[in-house]
Amino acid sequence: MTLVNAQCRLAARPVGLPQSSDWSYVEEPAPEPGDGEFRVQVEHLSLDPAMRSWMNAGRSYVPAVEIGEVMRAAGIGRVIDSRHPDYAVGEHLYGVFGVQRYAVSDGSGVTRVDTTLAPPPVHLGVLGYSGLTAYFGLLDVGRPDPGQTVVVSGAAGSVGSIVGQIARIKGCRAVGIAGGPDKCRWLVDELGFDAAIDYKAGELRSELKAAAPDGVDVFFDNVGGDVLDQVLLRLARGARVVLSGAVSQYNATEGMRGPANYMRPRPQRVTTEGDPAGDQAPGTPDLDEGPDEMIDEEAIERFGRDLDEADLAARALAEGEDEGEDQAAEPPMPPIAGAPPIPAAPF
Repeated sequence: MTLVNAQCRLAARPVGLPQSSDWSYVEEPAPEPGDGEFRVQVEHLSLDPAMRSWMNAGRSYVPAVEIGEVMRAAGIGRVIDSRHPDYAVGEHLYGVFGVQRYAVSDGSGVTRVDTTLAPPPVHLGVLGYSGLTAYFGLLDVGRPDPGQTVVVSGAAGSVGSIVGQIARIKGCRAVGIAGGPDKCRWLVDELGFDAAIDYKAGELRSELKAAAPDGVDVFFDNVGGDVLDQVLLRLARGARVVLSGAVSQYNATEGMRGPANYMRPRPQRVTTEGDPAGDQAPGTPDLDEGPDEMIDEEAIERFGRDLDEADLAARALAEGEDEGEDQAAEPPMPPIAGAPPIPAAPF
């Protein structure tokens, strides 16, 4: 019996928030593995805010997804056919398989998932690129010392929530910036942050001063925009700024806005550097040898939705409504544009 591959392809470049019309749903025969290849059935997909930037044309840290291409996404797949000597049927693998039900690979860029260490979805979060970004960005670039104050924006997201927990493990004061009282309560009550600031309340400057009276030693920025501007005014001497993301700018229709206060930290001898997660890959020894406390499934792995909810999940991420990282689990994938009964895009 021929397997049917369901795919979500980019149909148009979004302007502002992505719409269902920006996607097309395609069904075609699943690809067959050739010599030295294997086929996986994708069981879990990671829905990350960075995916929004991949839809835009122009130069970036990875090539843009082209119109008509399967939407790029990291996922966990199970090998169902193999003509590769190193990969056996039944193995779980991590790779950028895309938003589709089946994918063929020769093993390039693919890593094995150790299901004895944690269930497969955890390898998309704390043991995936979110964990890599948080771990190497904070420890290699931020270099926090015990007793220092670490502030992270986008703190309720997949990266920020891990950053704060690692900061606490390292003996630092962890302060999170997030949008809304529910997120802030979650950060403090469930993840153990020392303080959380609701930027939507309109008192970011005063709240930041209260939460970090001696200044901010490490700022891990996932947001950019006004939040970045405000924190730049509170940096301590010798502070380190980790540039991880700019989610406040991803849906901008008039281009990204740079920081207005970028010269204010100059007398403080501040260091600013991008996070180095792109130099690593899930499963690398450096990450596997990280603290066992990083593997906190209940605190970090917050979501596992069927793909019929994935369009709503993607919009929630783009609009900043969710905590942690959204994941779409276990296709079937629903119809998208003009293909009833579910006229929504599984992102």
